[in-house]
Amino acid sequence: MIKNMKKSLKEILCDLHLPAIRDGFAEAAEQARREGISYEEYLLDLLLREQEARKQNRIVRLLKESKLPLEKSLETLEQNWLSNKVRQQIKLLADGEFLDRRENILVFGNPGTGKTHLLCAIGQELVKKGRAILFTTCSLLVQELLVAKRDLKLPWFLRRLSRFEGIIIDDIGYVQQSREEMEVLFTLLAERYERGSILLTSNLEFSKWEKIFKDPMVTAAAIDRLVHHSIILEVNCKSYRMEKAREKIKTLPSTTKEAEIPQGGVKENQSINL
Repeated sequence: MIKNMKKSLKEILCDLHLPAIRDGFAEAAEQARREGISYEEYLLDLLLREQEARKQNRIVRLLKESKLPLEKSLETLEQNWLSNKVRQQIKLLADGEFLDRRENILVFGNPGTGKTHLLCAIGQELVKKGRAILFTTCSLLVQELLVAKRDLKLPWFLRRLSRFEGIIIDDIGYVQQSREEMEVLFTLLAERYERGSILLTSNLEFSKWEKIFKDPMVTAAAIDRLVHHSIILEVNCKSYRMEKAREKIKTLPSTTKEAEIPQGGVKENQSINL
């Protein structure tokens, strides 16, 4: 009788899509009998198990959909390279309240200063809190927008992006884009204005953004939409990658050192794998 009842319970719980309860109700029932737990406490325990399992499954799904590089986490971020102000901002941003306010996060700094790692680390912390985040490079995003426009699917693609509370756009302005490419990027920025957060990195200050958008009016409109509700972080430290490369070269035997990295960076015609 009990065996048949358990089988029926498992089938019902399977139909109801309650896998955590299905897998744990028998063990929880034995514990309840041993410890004299009430029916209400037993039911609450099962529901909490199901709730936690769904929460973890959602985080796994969101992390996969985010396309975030998992190696760029808060644990691997060398914060001693950052200013105290930036370190404090990281703690505040990781709580995700800026997403509720539809604020943008704009990170500026020279190449190699950890801008991408910083935003990816924040992005992973937000995903752990159940927030939908997408990571993409500016070049890849622009190409996807162009394909959607060519196929007359741009409105659909923008709606698809709207389900993400925050979109991390890495390296805007790093590669010079055509006018058509920047037009579709501006369309995205305009679409998300006060509707969803943009988190971006750039090595170009605003005064040089006309190189990106090609037109003074479009440039001003893009900056206006990004800055209106935003938090700006300036990462004005030395190149993290360059310093790590110097440290690596110092550990090599003198016979294997082809060249030292100069303080001013890599010389012309001198290649270093960073």
